[in-house]
Amino acid sequence: MNYRGMWAIYSFEMARAFRTVGQSVASPVISTVLYFIVFGSAIGSRISDVGGVQYGAFIIPGLIMLTILGQSISNASFGIYFPRFTGTIYEILSAPLSFIEITIGYVGAAATKSFIIGLIVLITANFFVTFEIMHPFWMMFFLVMTCVTFNMLGFIIGIWADGFEKLQLIPLLIITPLTFLGGSFYSINMLPDFWQKVSLLNPVVYLVSGFRWSFYENSDVSITTSVTMILVFLFICLGIITWIFKTGFRLKN
Repeated sequence: MNYRGMWAIYSFEMARAFRTVGQSVASPVISTVLYFIVFGSAIGSRISDVGGVQYGAFIIPGLIMLTILGQSISNASFGIYFPRFTGTIYEILSAPLSFIEITIGYVGAAATKSFIIGLIVLITANFFVTFEIMHPFWMMFFLVMTCVTFNMLGFIIGIWADGFEKLQLIPLLIITPLTFLGGSFYSINMLPDFWQKVSLLNPVVYLVSGFRWSFYENSDVSITTSVTMILVFLFICLGIITWIFKTGFRLKN
């Protein structure tokens, strides 16, 4: 393993993040405050609890997921797209680095940024509502795995996109709607039977459900199913990245 090469990519990407640390930190904090004002106060005043959990506390896992899914894709997609845009990607491809080492460097840096933002949202939420984390290990597991998996998805999008506008196409038109419809701010058990079955086709449901279970042991699907789904998604993304580097798709032309 070329640890020096991986560290060079990782440190460069982290340095780029620190140059915009104000924007990176301010954005999720402001968004969290607004969500608590709208959902926690306005809607929470009409809904006392969901599954025995106070509504303000209930939405915390979904709010964290909503933030880190968007941040993960944005960070990773821009991180790999910019070298393609400037042409410096050819220097990286010609370096003595395997595709795994390149992926670890870019995805690792983007996942670190997403993880930090997730913790910032969690700390911010603590100022608005009291909550507890019943299973800290599983909370960290879902947080880390979600960051890594969706950063890999963002990495794929960054390679696929042939323009800056396409970097936001999938996050805006697919990921954000799926997150809002994935039980982030409600339990799918509150829906009619037909829409509950439709919701189970949404992969974000399993992420939010498993993450919420780690807080309150309250979930829409079993923890085993949630873990299985995120691992399946992880391996699918890894398989696509492997194919991209082996074929040179959007990298060598």
